[in-house]
Amino acid sequence: MTVAVAAAADVAKSQKQLVEFGPAAEAGAISIPRTGLDLPNRLPYEKWVLMGRLLSTVHASSAWCLGDWLVHGETAYSGRYREAVETCSLNYQTLRNYAWVARRFPLSRRRDALSFGHHAEVASLADPEQDYWLRKAEDHGWSRNRLRAEVRASLNERAGASDAPADGAKGEAGEAVRARDSEIDLQLEITADRVKLWQAAADQASLSVSDWALRALDEAARTI
Repeated sequence: MTVAVAAAADVAKSQKQLVEFGPAAEAGAISIPRTGLDLPNRLPYEKWVLMGRLLSTVHASSAWCLGDWLVHGETAYSGRYREAVETCSLNYQTLRNYAWVARRFPLSRRRDALSFGHHAEVASLADPEQDYWLRKAEDHGWSRNRLRAEVRASLNERAGASDAPADGAKGEAGEAVRARDSEIDLQLEITADRVKLWQAAADQASLSVSDWALRALDEAARTI
């Protein structure tokens, strides 16, 4: 079961149980303001444990759920979703980042044992290389920072290596290199005015600048 699906199931189950806490005036009721929990003195132990499980699940899956929520809104409510997004307390660009990572990883490819941050570290890589690094992180129990360091070290080593044939690579490092054989690094020099123009167009299309640019390039290529 994926993190997002598990979270939805836990929330649905817990909501029914939380209703049993009763009105705020009754003993055992719990208030959850934005600034923290207000727990009654005579809260039953079982309900206290339930709250902890629910909060930990929400904390672990919130970025995924927000990303999936935004991706759905972009498709289902293209003309209205931006208004809904503005009602959230998070920065719009933060939500855009969540959506970008969620779009890069379908539910079936998300790993329960790793955090959203782990997935974000490798989201810009090709799918085979994403799977390679996430598998390494899960097998070795790497933190997000350790995964970031390992990926950067690999990319730096690759950038400094000679143009040797890919079939000369050996072991797991070779597997990661081969995963990117079909990719190219494209660098562009653009003016500040062009950046503003592209950003405005991307916002209009409800996309990140990189996603909008890739779509524009694809559309331009198809017209040739």
